[in-house]
Amino acid sequence: MLWAAALLVPVSLCAQTPGYAQYAQWLNASVAASTVPGVAMAVVSADRVLDVQTWGVRAIDQPAPVDASTLFRIASVSKTFAGAVAATLVHERKQDWDTPLTSILPQLAIGTEPSSRSLTLRHVLSHSTGLMPHAFSNMLDAGVAYQKIQEKFSEIPTVCQPGRCYGYQNVVFSLVSDVVQVSEHIPYEQFVETRLFEPLGMTRASMTLDDFLADTNVSAPHQRRGEQWQTVSTNAAYYTVGPAAGVNASLNDMILWAQANLGAFPEVLPPEVLAQQHAPVVETPHGNYFNRWPNLEQAWYGLGWRVFDYAGQRVVHHGGGVRGFRTELVLVPALDIGMIVLFNAETPLANDVVPHFLDAMLTSGLALQ
Repeated sequence: MLWAAALLVPVSLCAQTPGYAQYAQWLNASVAASTVPGVAMAVVSADRVLDVQTWGVRAIDQPAPVDASTLFRIASVSKTFAGAVAATLVHERKQDWDTPLTSILPQLAIGTEPSSRSLTLRHVLSHSTGLMPHAFSNMLDAGVAYQKIQEKFSEIPTVCQPGRCYGYQNVVFSLVSDVVQVSEHIPYEQFVETRLFEPLGMTRASMTLDDFLADTNVSAPHQRRGEQWQTVSTNAAYYTVGPAAGVNASLNDMILWAQANLGAFPEVLPPEVLAQQHAPVVETPHGNYFNRWPNLEQAWYGLGWRVFDYAGQRVVHHGGGVRGFRTELVLVPALDIGMIVLFNAETPLANDVVPHFLDAMLTSGLALQ
Protein backbone atom coordinates (compact mmCIF):
# COMPACT_ATOMS: atom_id res chain seq x y z
CA MET A 1 0.00 0.00 0.00
CA LEU A 2 1.35 3.46 -0.91
CA TRP A 3 0.90 6.25 1.59
CA ALA A 4 0.45 9.56 -0.24
CA ALA A 5 2.23 12.65 0.97
CA ALA A 6 0.29 15.77 1.76
CA LEU A 7 1.41 18.59 -0.54
CA LEU A 8 2.00 21.14 2.19
CA VAL A 9 4.53 23.24 0.29
CA PRO A 10 5.50 26.43 2.15
CA VAL A 11 3.98 29.54 0.64
CA SER A 12 7.30 31.41 0.85
CA LEU A 13 9.10 28.78 -1.23
CA CYS A 14 6.38 28.85 -3.91
CA ALA A 15 6.34 32.66 -3.93
CA GLN A 16 10.11 32.92 -4.33
CA THR A 17 10.31 30.17 -6.96
CA PRO A 18 6.94 29.56 -8.63
CA GLY A 19 8.26 26.46 -10.39
CA TYR A 20 8.67 24.66 -7.08
CA ALA A 21 4.94 24.05 -6.59
CA GLN A 22 4.89 22.41 -10.02
CA TYR A 23 7.93 20.33 -9.06
CA ALA A 24 6.26 19.16 -5.85
CA GLN A 25 3.18 18.11 -7.81
CA TRP A 26 5.33 16.30 -10.38
CA LEU A 27 7.23 14.46 -7.64
CA ASN A 28 4.06 13.42 -5.83
CA ALA A 29 2.54 12.08 -9.05
CA SER A 30 5.78 10.34 -10.04
CA VAL A 31 6.15 8.60 -6.69
CA ALA A 32 2.57 7.36 -6.97
CA ALA A 33 3.08 6.16 -10.54
CA SER A 34 6.31 4.35 -9.66
CA THR A 35 4.65 2.52 -6.73
CA VAL A 36 8.03 2.74 -4.98
CA PRO A 37 7.47 1.48 -1.40
CA GLY A 38 8.89 4.44 0.52
CA VAL A 39 10.38 7.89 -0.13
CA ALA A 40 11.51 10.81 2.03
CA MET A 41 12.37 14.27 0.66
CA ALA A 42 13.42 17.63 2.06
CA VAL A 43 14.38 21.03 0.70
CA VAL A 44 16.61 23.20 2.89
CA SER A 45 18.60 26.37 3.13
CA ALA A 46 21.51 26.77 5.54
CA ASP A 47 19.25 27.93 8.35
CA ARG A 48 15.78 26.65 7.45
CA VAL A 49 13.91 23.53 6.44
CA LEU A 50 11.82 24.71 3.50
CA ASP A 51 9.85 21.56 2.76
CA VAL A 52 9.57 17.97 4.04
CA GLN A 53 7.56 15.20 2.38
CA THR A 54 7.37 11.46 3.09
CA TRP A 55 5.56 8.77 1.15
CA GLY A 56 4.81 5.12 1.60
CA VAL A 57 5.95 2.41 3.95
CA ARG A 58 9.18 1.15 5.44
CA ALA A 59 8.64 -2.35 4.05
CA ILE A 60 6.22 -3.52 1.38
CA ASP A 61 4.72 -6.20 3.65
CA GLN A 62 4.31 -3.96 6.72
CA PRO A 63 2.00 -0.98 7.32
CA ALA A 64 4.45 1.24 9.26
CA PRO A 65 4.87 4.52 7.31
CA VAL A 66 8.13 6.18 6.41
CA ASP A 67 8.76 9.32 8.43
CA ALA A 68 11.60 11.82 8.74
CA SER A 69 13.31 9.63 11.36
CA THR A 70 13.24 6.41 9.33
CA LEU A 71 16.73 5.04 8.59
CA PHE A 72 17.83 4.51 4.99
CA ARG A 73 21.13 3.38 3.55
CA ILE A 74 22.53 6.36 1.65
CA ALA A 75 24.94 4.29 -0.46
CA SER A 76 27.54 6.36 -2.37
CA VAL A 77 26.37 9.63 -0.82
CA SER A 78 28.59 8.27 1.98
CA LYS A 79 31.47 9.53 -0.19
CA THR A 80 30.56 13.09 0.73
CA PHE A 81 31.36 12.24 4.35
CA ALA A 82 34.68 10.72 3.31
CA GLY A 83 35.48 13.93 1.47
CA ALA A 84 34.84 15.87 4.67
CA VAL A 85 37.01 13.46 6.66
CA ALA A 86 39.95 13.79 4.27
CA ALA A 87 39.57 17.57 3.97
CA THR A 88 39.51 17.81 7.79
CA LEU A 89 42.76 15.87 8.07
CA VAL A 90 44.37 18.18 5.52
CA HIS A 91 42.92 21.29 7.17
CA GLU A 92 44.39 20.18 10.50
CA ARG A 93 47.74 19.50 8.79
CA LYS A 94 47.67 15.84 9.69
CA GLN A 95 47.84 14.87 6.03
CA ASP A 96 48.49 16.48 2.68
CA TRP A 97 46.46 16.11 -0.49
CA ASP A 98 49.52 15.41 -2.62
CA THR A 99 51.67 13.08 -0.52
CA PRO A 100 51.96 9.66 -2.23
CA LEU A 101 49.88 7.14 -0.33
CA THR A 102 52.82 4.73 -0.39
CA SER A 103 54.54 7.19 2.01
CA ILE A 104 51.54 7.08 4.36
CA LEU A 105 50.81 3.37 3.89
CA PRO A 106 54.19 1.72 3.21
CA GLN A 107 52.59 -1.70 2.83
CA LEU A 108 50.38 -0.50 -0.03
CA ALA A 109 51.00 -2.17 -3.38
CA ILE A 110 48.56 -0.91 -5.98
CA GLY A 111 48.26 -0.86 -9.75
CA THR A 112 50.14 -2.67 -12.47
CA GLU A 113 52.37 0.22 -13.55
CA PRO A 114 55.03 2.21 -11.64
CA SER A 115 53.02 5.43 -12.10
CA SER A 116 50.45 4.17 -9.59
CA ARG A 117 53.05 4.57 -6.83
CA SER A 118 52.41 8.34 -7.08
CA LEU A 119 48.75 7.88 -6.11
CA THR A 120 47.65 10.50 -3.55
CA LEU A 121 44.73 11.27 -1.28
CA ARG A 122 43.56 13.86 -3.84
CA HIS A 123 43.49 11.19 -6.54
CA VAL A 124 41.52 8.77 -4.36
CA LEU A 125 38.90 11.34 -3.30
CA SER A 126 38.43 12.62 -6.87
CA HIS A 127 38.34 9.21 -8.61
CA SER A 128 41.38 10.24 -10.65
CA THR A 129 43.57 7.33 -9.51
CA GLY A 130 44.30 6.22 -13.07
CA LEU A 131 43.15 2.72 -12.14
CA MET A 132 40.56 0.64 -13.96
CA PRO A 133 37.11 2.01 -12.99
CA HIS A 134 35.01 0.06 -10.49
CA ALA A 135 37.98 -2.12 -9.61
CA PHE A 136 36.81 -5.25 -7.75
CA SER A 137 33.28 -3.93 -7.22
CA ASN A 138 32.24 -7.35 -8.50
CA MET A 139 33.90 -8.90 -5.45
CA LEU A 140 32.00 -6.54 -3.16
CA ASP A 141 28.79 -7.56 -4.90
CA ALA A 142 29.76 -11.18 -4.24
CA GLY A 143 30.08 -10.44 -0.51
CA VAL A 144 33.89 -10.26 -0.21
CA ALA A 145 35.08 -7.80 2.45
CA TYR A 146 37.38 -4.84 1.73
CA GLN A 147 40.24 -6.21 3.80
CA LYS A 148 40.36 -9.36 1.66
CA ILE A 149 40.03 -7.49 -1.63
CA GLN A 150 42.88 -5.17 -0.64
CA GLU A 151 45.26 -8.11 -0.99
CA LYS A 152 44.63 -7.94 -4.75
CA PHE A 153 45.20 -4.17 -5.23
CA SER A 154 48.47 -4.81 -7.06
CA GLU A 155 46.44 -6.58 -9.78
CA ILE A 156 44.26 -3.56 -10.62
CA PRO A 157 45.19 -2.43 -14.14
CA THR A 158 46.72 1.03 -14.37
CA VAL A 159 44.98 2.70 -17.32
CA CYS A 160 46.54 6.18 -17.09
CA GLN A 161 48.79 8.23 -14.85
CA PRO A 162 47.13 9.39 -11.61
CA GLY A 163 45.35 12.69 -12.10
CA ARG A 164 44.96 12.27 -15.86
CA CYS A 165 41.61 10.49 -16.16
CA TYR A 166 38.40 9.88 -14.25
CA GLY A 167 37.48 6.37 -13.13
CA TYR A 168 34.84 5.83 -10.44
CA GLN A 169 35.82 3.56 -7.53
CA ASN A 170 34.26 2.01 -4.44
CA VAL A 171 36.93 -0.32 -3.10
CA VAL A 172 39.96 1.87 -3.88
CA PHE A 173 38.07 4.94 -2.60
CA SER A 174 38.00 3.26 0.81
CA LEU A 175 41.74 3.75 1.24
CA VAL A 176 40.54 6.86 3.08
CA SER A 177 39.78 4.58 6.03
CA ASP A 178 43.40 3.34 6.10
CA VAL A 179 44.68 6.92 6.09
CA VAL A 180 42.43 7.78 9.05
CA GLN A 181 43.65 4.73 10.96
CA VAL A 182 47.28 5.77 10.46
CA SER A 183 46.66 9.45 11.17
CA GLU A 184 44.27 9.24 14.12
CA HIS A 185 44.80 5.70 15.44
CA ILE A 186 41.07 5.13 15.51
CA PRO A 187 38.74 3.39 13.06
CA TYR A 188 37.27 5.46 10.26
CA GLU A 189 33.76 4.86 11.60
CA GLN A 190 34.70 6.32 14.99
CA PHE A 191 36.18 9.42 13.35
CA VAL A 192 32.97 10.01 11.38
CA GLU A 193 30.81 9.54 14.46
CA THR A 194 32.82 11.80 16.76
CA ARG A 195 33.83 14.51 14.29
CA LEU A 196 30.75 14.69 12.07
CA PHE A 197 27.64 12.86 13.32
CA GLU A 198 27.80 13.95 16.96
CA PRO A 199 28.69 17.65 16.59
CA LEU A 200 26.14 18.06 13.79
CA GLY A 201 23.40 16.42 15.85
CA MET A 202 22.93 13.54 13.43
CA THR A 203 21.62 11.35 16.22
CA ARG A 204 20.10 8.62 14.04
CA ALA A 205 23.09 8.18 11.72
CA SER A 206 25.37 5.16 12.03
CA MET A 207 27.90 3.11 10.08
CA THR A 208 27.39 -0.57 10.85
CA LEU A 209 25.07 -3.30 9.66
CA ASP A 210 24.29 -4.22 13.27
CA ASP A 211 23.07 -0.69 13.97
CA PHE A 212 20.94 -0.77 10.85
CA LEU A 213 19.36 -4.16 11.52
CA ALA A 214 18.73 -3.44 15.20
CA ASP A 215 16.86 -0.19 14.62
CA THR A 216 13.09 -0.15 15.16
CA ASN A 217 12.41 2.59 12.59
CA VAL A 218 14.32 1.30 9.60
CA SER A 219 13.52 1.11 5.91
CA ALA A 220 13.86 -2.28 4.21
CA PRO A 221 15.65 -2.58 0.84
CA HIS A 222 13.44 -3.38 -2.17
CA GLN A 223 13.92 -4.54 -5.75
CA ARG A 224 11.30 -5.07 -8.41
CA ARG A 225 10.68 -8.70 -9.30
CA GLY A 226 8.35 -8.82 -12.27
CA GLU A 227 5.49 -6.47 -11.51
CA GLN A 228 5.96 -6.53 -7.74
CA TRP A 229 8.35 -4.93 -5.25
CA GLN A 230 10.02 -7.41 -2.92
CA THR A 231 12.29 -6.95 0.06
CA VAL A 232 15.86 -8.17 -0.46
CA SER A 233 18.82 -8.98 1.75
CA THR A 234 21.52 -6.51 2.76
CA ASN A 235 25.05 -7.11 1.47
CA ALA A 236 27.30 -6.82 4.51
CA ALA A 237 30.43 -6.37 2.38
CA TYR A 238 29.44 -2.81 1.51
CA TYR A 239 29.75 -1.87 5.18
CA THR A 240 33.45 -2.81 4.97
CA VAL A 241 33.91 0.04 2.47
CA GLY A 242 32.57 2.64 4.88
CA PRO A 243 33.96 5.69 3.05
CA ALA A 244 32.31 4.56 -0.18
CA ALA A 245 28.94 3.28 0.97
CA GLY A 246 28.68 2.68 4.72
CA VAL A 247 26.45 5.43 6.14
CA ASN A 248 22.93 4.82 7.48
CA ALA A 249 20.90 7.99 7.97
CA SER A 250 17.40 9.38 8.31
CA LEU A 251 15.97 12.33 6.43
CA ASN A 252 16.43 14.45 9.56
CA ASP A 253 20.11 13.49 9.63
CA MET A 254 20.56 14.31 5.96
CA ILE A 255 18.85 17.67 6.42
CA LEU A 256 21.63 18.56 8.86
CA TRP A 257 24.28 17.21 6.49
CA ALA A 258 22.96 19.28 3.59
CA GLN A 259 22.84 22.38 5.78
CA ALA A 260 26.40 21.73 6.97
CA ASN A 261 27.54 21.65 3.36
CA LEU A 262 25.74 24.94 2.76
CA GLY A 263 27.88 26.49 5.50
CA ALA A 264 25.59 26.25 8.53
CA PHE A 265 28.14 24.65 10.86
CA PRO A 266 31.53 26.32 10.28
CA GLU A 267 32.85 24.95 13.56
CA VAL A 268 32.49 21.44 12.08
CA LEU A 269 33.02 22.13 8.37
CA PRO A 270 34.93 25.41 8.01
CA PRO A 271 34.46 27.41 4.80
CA GLU A 272 37.91 26.47 3.52
CA VAL A 273 37.13 22.76 4.00
CA LEU A 274 33.89 23.11 2.04
CA ALA A 275 35.64 25.11 -0.68
CA GLN A 276 38.21 22.36 -1.15
CA GLN A 277 35.61 19.60 -1.33
CA HIS A 278 33.32 21.44 -3.71
CA ALA A 279 35.99 22.55 -6.20
CA PRO A 280 36.34 20.68 -9.51
CA VAL A 281 39.30 18.32 -9.79
CA VAL A 282 38.77 16.05 -12.80
CA GLU A 283 36.31 16.33 -15.68
CA THR A 284 33.77 13.52 -15.90
CA PRO A 285 32.98 12.10 -19.35
CA HIS A 286 29.63 11.98 -21.08
CA GLY A 287 27.64 8.80 -20.66
CA ASN A 288 26.81 8.89 -16.96
CA TYR A 289 23.17 9.60 -16.15
CA PHE A 290 23.87 13.09 -14.81
CA ASN A 291 25.77 14.04 -17.97
CA ARG A 292 22.54 13.57 -19.92
CA TRP A 293 20.51 16.06 -17.86
CA PRO A 294 19.03 18.70 -20.20
CA ASN A 295 20.65 21.90 -18.89
CA LEU A 296 23.99 20.47 -17.76
CA GLU A 297 26.88 22.41 -19.25
CA GLN A 298 30.03 20.82 -17.83
CA ALA A 299 30.70 18.24 -15.11
CA TRP A 300 33.59 17.30 -12.85
CA TYR A 301 34.32 15.29 -9.74
CA GLY A 302 35.63 17.23 -6.76
CA LEU A 303 36.73 15.68 -3.45
CA GLY A 304 33.88 13.35 -2.49
CA TRP A 305 31.33 15.35 -4.51
CA ARG A 306 30.24 15.74 -8.11
CA VAL A 307 30.43 19.34 -9.31
CA PHE A 308 28.76 20.73 -12.41
CA ASP A 309 27.44 23.83 -14.08
CA TYR A 310 23.71 23.65 -14.74
CA ALA A 311 21.67 26.43 -16.33
CA GLY A 312 24.40 28.90 -15.45
CA GLN A 313 24.76 27.89 -11.78
CA ARG A 314 27.45 25.89 -10.01
CA VAL A 315 25.86 22.78 -8.49
CA VAL A 316 27.27 20.26 -6.01
CA HIS A 317 25.73 16.81 -6.10
CA HIS A 318 26.04 13.12 -5.29
CA GLY A 319 23.79 10.18 -5.90
CA GLY A 320 24.00 6.67 -4.58
CA GLY A 321 22.66 3.20 -5.13
CA VAL A 322 23.22 0.00 -3.20
CA ARG A 323 21.11 -3.14 -3.13
CA GLY A 324 17.53 -1.98 -2.51
CA PHE A 325 18.19 1.76 -1.99
CA ARG A 326 18.73 4.96 -3.98
CA THR A 327 19.71 8.40 -2.66
CA GLU A 328 20.10 11.83 -4.26
CA LEU A 329 21.56 14.97 -2.65
CA VAL A 330 22.01 18.25 -4.52
CA LEU A 331 23.11 21.72 -3.42
CA VAL A 332 23.14 25.10 -5.17
CA PRO A 333 25.41 27.01 -2.76
CA ALA A 334 25.05 30.40 -4.48
CA LEU A 335 21.28 30.21 -3.97
CA ASP A 336 21.59 28.69 -0.48
CA ILE A 337 19.34 25.77 -1.31
CA GLY A 338 19.58 21.99 -1.33
CA MET A 339 17.42 18.90 -1.68
CA ILE A 340 17.65 15.34 -0.36
CA VAL A 341 15.59 12.41 -1.64
CA LEU A 342 15.80 8.93 -0.08
CA PHE A 343 14.26 5.83 -1.69
CA ASN A 344 13.96 2.38 -0.13
CA ALA A 345 13.98 0.78 -3.58
CA GLU A 346 16.05 0.64 -6.75
CA THR A 347 13.91 2.92 -8.89
CA PRO A 348 14.74 4.84 -12.08
CA LEU A 349 12.76 7.75 -10.64
CA ALA A 350 15.92 8.57 -8.69
CA ASN A 351 17.59 9.57 -11.98
CA ASP A 352 15.00 12.31 -12.58
CA VAL A 353 14.45 14.01 -9.22
CA VAL A 354 17.56 16.22 -9.33
CA PRO A 355 17.33 17.60 -12.89
CA HIS A 356 13.62 18.31 -12.46
CA PHE A 357 14.37 20.10 -9.19
CA LEU A 358 17.14 22.17 -10.79
CA ASP A 359 14.91 23.05 -13.72
CA ALA A 360 12.23 24.21 -11.27
CA MET A 361 14.62 26.28 -9.16
CA LEU A 362 16.92 27.66 -11.85
CA THR A 363 14.64 27.88 -14.88
CA SER A 364 11.22 28.05 -13.28
CA GLY A 365 9.46 28.75 -16.55
CA LEU A 366 10.53 25.33 -17.87
CA ALA A 367 7.68 22.82 -17.93
CA LEU A 368 8.11 19.64 -15.90
CA GLN A 369 7.11 16.63 -17.92
